[in-house]
Amino acid sequence: MLKIENLTKCFGSLKVINNLNFEVVENQALGVLGPNGAGKSTLFNLITGDVKKDSGSIRFYDKEISNLTPHNRCRDGIGRSYQIPHPFENMTVFENLLVGSKFGAGKSNKESYSDCYLILDDLGLLSKANNLAGTLTLLDRKRLELARALATRPKLLLLDEIAGGLTDPECQELIKIINNIKKQGVTIIWVEHVLNALLSVVDKLMVIDFGKKIVEGEPNEIMNSSLVQELYTGVS
Repeated sequence: MLKIENLTKCFGSLKVINNLNFEVVENQALGVLGPNGAGKSTLFNLITGDVKKDSGSIRFYDKEISNLTPHNRCRDGIGRSYQIPHPFENMTVFENLLVGSKFGAGKSNKESYSDCYLILDDLGLLSKANNLAGTLTLLDRKRLELARALATRPKLLLLDEIAGGLTDPECQELIKIINNIKKQGVTIIWVEHVLNALLSVVDKLMVIDFGKKIVEGEPNEIMNSSLVQELYTGVS
């Protein structure tokens, strides 16, 4: 589905993504780990088009998308959530989803209304559909951030630290929601520091540092890797 080849991005003299290569297949959930400043959010920004690459290739279903605008990449099936939710605070929860459905997925009014109803129901937000987004709790803001991404009807969903700041019970609720999304056939790339949440969902882990891929493979094997333990603890 997604193929990244020799991807590089610099900000001035700082190389944030450094000749990165990896692939994601359909119906897979890939977890991405790395310390702060490793380049994880920049990687998402490159995939969605919020940031332009310096070199390399980003192919989605074997189509080079590097020159497409963010909204065209969204229309092609790439959706994302952001680490810090920024809903349209003076619009209702339902109206926030309509924006994603109509402009992200290109749905008609009729299709958008039914889609948004189902998404809100799945994510436990239906009772708050008419609440202003600015009045929501952190958990519900994160649910809304996820719901807005789903309203664009993505084939590939990028999740950026969506479990951050949640309590353990809230995290368990989020895990159920994301596993349900995965069962519906949506391919996922999830950047996350909350490891128990990540490991409850993903099929494969990739660890990056200074924009380079350090290791990639089966989650338990990666977590037991001496390279990963050294990266996070400083102990070899």
